[in-house]
Amino acid sequence: MKVSGRHYRTIWLQENDPRVVRIIDQRDLPHRFVIEDLSTVDEAARAIAEMHVRGAGLIGAAAGFGMYIAALEASGLAREPFLDALEEAGRQLRATRPTAVNLEWAVRRQLEALRAADRVETMVRIARATAQEIADEDAEHCRRIGEHGLVLIEEISRRKGGARVNVLTHCNAGWLAFVDYGTATAPIYAAHDAGIDVHVWVDETRPRNQGARLTAWELVHHGVPHTVVADNTGGHLMQHGEVDLVITGTDRTTFTGDVANKIGTYLKALAAHDNGVPFYVALPSSSFDWTMRDGVAEIPIEQREGGEVSHIRGRYEDRILDVRLTPEGSPAANFAFDVTPARLVTALITERGICDACEEGVLGLYPEQR
Repeated sequence: MKVSGRHYRTIWLQENDPRVVRIIDQRDLPHRFVIEDLSTVDEAARAIAEMHVRGAGLIGAAAGFGMYIAALEASGLAREPFLDALEEAGRQLRATRPTAVNLEWAVRRQLEALRAADRVETMVRIARATAQEIADEDAEHCRRIGEHGLVLIEEISRRKGGARVNVLTHCNAGWLAFVDYGTATAPIYAAHDAGIDVHVWVDETRPRNQGARLTAWELVHHGVPHTVVADNTGGHLMQHGEVDLVITGTDRTTFTGDVANKIGTYLKALAAHDNGVPFYVALPSSSFDWTMRDGVAEIPIEQREGGEVSHIRGRYEDRILDVRLTPEGSPAANFAFDVTPARLVTALITERGICDACEEGVLGLYPEQR
């Protein structure tokens, strides 16, 4: 992804000091582009919990780099106290966001890699290499998702004789939610770059407005035609033939195809089902939960503080402000995610290809998980 002509990932090591992890602080986007430095586990955990970084893949990458920072902090200890310190750092990072499975996956991957070494100096090097591998794999998997998803958009474009293909998105499953490319946006970027006439309906995505703030900002920088709409507009657009396909991301998907994603995704899937619009979910394998079968019953749904519902953040002249929307004294509930049952999902787009949203479909692509 390029910002003002310069390529960025969402997380990387500082060039002249690899003990410092750099991130794009997403809280003030699209109004202010801020790069933040992380050098302690507390800072990494806070960045995840307070959504300086967000999105399934980026949360996983941030946890991987957080474990590398923890290894640096514990590097003066003997092997067993070192591993104890890394276990504690893993618990701290895991506690920040309960729904995204990538976080748990990244911490577990780091700990498994570290336990295989004998010397602390070696473990620090392994922690850095593993964090970088997690980030590089995330970017590469998203690139492949773009290639596989492009086929779907090309097919619709051919069927329409080259007329505009309209894609509806929900939340931000773009470059900002991963290390690069994104998942739901990767096929869109690939289609646009291939010269296909593609247009995106961008759900605003209350309460944090990740669609209006982040997806729209990405599309502006990539030059993709798009229109921001209120969350409740999607059903109307589908009824009137203005949506050719829906593509969303996911924070956790069961191996049976149930999809947890930003609150409101389930309603889009219901509208798509009622109107015969294909509903796709794009995800890397790190977003699969190989232990859960019933997503509605088993996936933990994060509940965030009510201020995200009662207030809205925006720009007034040169200031970024939080403005209250609700009456004083009105309580607000803030369920961050919902679960879309597999029966409403047309297919899953992964780095290995496209499969049906069911146990046999998923395990057909990932037979090693049987």
